[in-house]
Amino acid sequence: MYQIVMVEDRISVPPTKLSLDVEKAVKESIEERFEGKIDNDIGVVLAVTDVEGVGEGRVLPGDPSVHYPVKFKLLTWMPKEHEIVEGEVVDITEFGAFVRCGALDGLVHVSQIMDDYVSYDEKNSQLVGKQTRKILKEGDAVRARIISISLKEQSKLGLTMRQPLLGALRWLEVEKPKEEKKKEKKEKKGKK
Repeated sequence: MYQIVMVEDRISVPPTKLSLDVEKAVKESIEERFEGKIDNDIGVVLAVTDVEGVGEGRVLPGDPSVHYPVKFKLLTWMPKEHEIVEGEVVDITEFGAFVRCGALDGLVHVSQIMDDYVSYDEKNSQLVGKQTRKILKEGDAVRARIISISLKEQSKLGLTMRQPLLGALRWLEVEKPKEEKKKEKKEKKGKK
């Protein structure tokens, strides 16, 4: 889930930035310190959106930087368990597919791709359903549900596509007309 988070912190501005406007120097220092970092409480920091208030700076003994109390907003992406995400398949392996969703890549294990036996076609770098003949390959747009999250040193997301309305979006386009036809048949039977 994308969110804007308000943060209050002390930001140190190094001497190399003191020639800049204070607001710009502080914003650059915040960007260097936070952007691209992962925090267990707020998620992946994508951008500094706004610097709301910069207090009076202090110089500490033995430290050439100026330390400012600052209030600022960050744009973050925090994955939530059971959240539905859309993304793109960026890699196919014999054990599953890696999907770029939000700011991280998640793994859809081969057992979580579809309700069918799935085999790995190494030659074409794709996963194929035995009975359904559904194919999953790099570049496919998919919809998945987050089933596990680990935001440690190596951030990991576990995903599933084995539920209704999940999977490669092109699979869903094909299934939609079939579902509509089934619905029409039920309605016709109900009128008789």
